[in-house]
Amino acid sequence: MNKQLTQRFLRYVAIDTESVPDVEQFPSSAKQKDLLRLLKEELAAMGVAVTMDEYGYVYAQIPSNTGSNYGLGFIAHVDTSSAVSGKNVRPIVTERYDGGDIPLAEGRTLSPRQFPVLADKVGKTIISSDGTTLLGADDKAGVAAIMQLAQTLTSDSSIKHGRVLLAFTPDEEVGRGADFFDVKGFGADGAYTVDGGGVGELEYENFNAASAKVHVRGVSVHPGSAKDAMLNASLVLMELQSMLPVEQDPRYTSGYEGFFHLTDMQGSCDCAYANYIIRDHDFAKFQQKKALFEQIVQFLNAKYGSDTVQVQICDSYFNMKQQILPHIHLVDNAKLAMQRVGVTPKVVPIRGGTDGARLSYEGLPCPNLFTGGYNCHGRYEFAVEEEMEQCLATLLQLVDIYKDR
Repeated sequence: MNKQLTQRFLRYVAIDTESVPDVEQFPSSAKQKDLLRLLKEELAAMGVAVTMDEYGYVYAQIPSNTGSNYGLGFIAHVDTSSAVSGKNVRPIVTERYDGGDIPLAEGRTLSPRQFPVLADKVGKTIISSDGTTLLGADDKAGVAAIMQLAQTLTSDSSIKHGRVLLAFTPDEEVGRGADFFDVKGFGADGAYTVDGGGVGELEYENFNAASAKVHVRGVSVHPGSAKDAMLNASLVLMELQSMLPVEQDPRYTSGYEGFFHLTDMQGSCDCAYANYIIRDHDFAKFQQKKALFEQIVQFLNAKYGSDTVQVQICDSYFNMKQQILPHIHLVDNAKLAMQRVGVTPKVVPIRGGTDGARLSYEGLPCPNLFTGGYNCHGRYEFAVEEEMEQCLATLLQLVDIYKDR
C-alpha cells in the first residue's frame, strides 16, 4: 500500500475547514484558507506552477510531456459540512477490519448492523472519526488523491501525460464552490470532480436544486384572552410542513426520486422561520415541486390573511446530464480507467450536487468520481484506505488515457 496517501489524508483532516451557511463573506470561513495555503505550498514544493487567488481558489498546472494540448482537470473541495463539527478531528485507523463493531468515543460504535456497507470491507483498513466529529473524507479524500497524483507525476518523469490541471475550491458544502471559479483561467477542456463516495461510483446526473426560505408572521396575544385573536406562527409553519407530501421526505426516497427537506426551523407565537431544500432529477417534476410549495403558501395566506406566510424560492443548480452528453467520452473513459485497475464502474445519480454541476453549465463538463468515503456529513463517516488507493489509480489511468488526445 502507498501509505503516503493515507498520511496525506490524515494531515488534511486535522485542519478544521468547516464552512458556514447563509453568510455573505467568501469563503464563508477564513479557516478554509489554512488548508488551501498548505496545498499551494506543497504543490510549489513539488515544482508545480500554482496560484491562489483572493477568494482562496488554488489552481495548478502540470505541463504536457507528450505534446498533447488537451487539458484534463481534477477538482476537489476543501471545506467540510456544518452538519457536524469538523474541529479537533481524531481519526481512528482500524487495520484488517474483522467485521465487528469499531469502538468510538463516548460509548458510540461504528457498526455493520447500522451501516451494512461495512460488512463488505472485512480485511481492509477503515479510517473513521472517533465519533465526536465528522471525519472530513468529504472531500479531503478527494483532495489527498489529487495531491498524491501531482506528487506521482512530478516525481516520475517516465509517466507520460498531457496537460493536467488541478483545482481546490472552498465553500462547496454551502453551495457556493463555483461562485468565483475561473473556468477560462483554469484552462481545462474537460474535468472530473473527485468528490464521490463508495468504490466505483461514477456520476454525471445530479438533482435540480432550489432553496426555500419561509417566514411566518403570527399574532401574539396572552393565551388567557387569545380566542379569535391569536395566530400562532409556529403552528402555521407546522401546518405548512404537514401539507407537503410525506412520501417525498428524504427518509422515504432513493435513486431518482426527489424530495422536500426541512433543514432547520425556529419560531414563537409571534414569528417563525424555516429553511427547505427542494430536489428532483426530472426538471418537470422539479418545477412542479416548486409550484406546489407556492400553492401551499397561497392557501395559507388565503386562510390566515395576506402575507402571513412569505417564501423566497431560489434555484441553486441544475442537472448536469445535458451538459455532459456532448462530452460523453469523459464518462466512457472513466469507466475504462476503473476497469483497468479492477474496479467495477457503478453509474449512479448524485442525490445532491457538486461543484461540477454548476461548472458544467459554465462550459467545463465535470462528471464525478468516487473517493472511497462513506457516511459523509456525520460522526460515523469513514474512508477505506484501499479504495482511496483505487481512486488514485483511476486518476493515473485517466491521465494515461488522455495523454495523446
